[in-house]
Amino acid sequence: QVHLVESGGGLVQAGGSLRLSCAASGRTFSRNNMGWFRQAPGKEREFVAAVSWSGGNTYYADSVKGRFTISRDNAKNTVYLQMNSLKPEDTAVYYCAARILPGMTVTSTTYDYWGQGTQVTVSS
Repeated sequence: QVHLVESGGGLVQAGGSLRLSCAASGRTFSRNNMGWFRQAPGKEREFVAAVSWSGGNTYYADSVKGRFTISRDNAKNTVYLQMNSLKPEDTAVYYCAARILPGMTVTSTTYDYWGQGTQVTVSS
């Protein structure tokens, strides 16, 4: 079992930065591949970024590549999403998720545990 709690969301102007954190509890965190997803009002949840259990491999959606960075600190049971050069279209509720099975995926249904989400609002 993995329990996830996101933090770090807020209101920021376009071009600004935010750092999201996802604190995890559970014995298996260091063996879980982790992902960040987001959901804007009226839209489906979409993949943002994923990181392997070791942190050595990462994968990004094209829409955030070069602006966002996913990382993890297994000693602190925490996953991060550094978001730079934010745009109004990045406005959404951001969720972190943990996957039990090996491999990084972009499909939300392949993740097993979810946090409650944190709101990110980017003003123009």
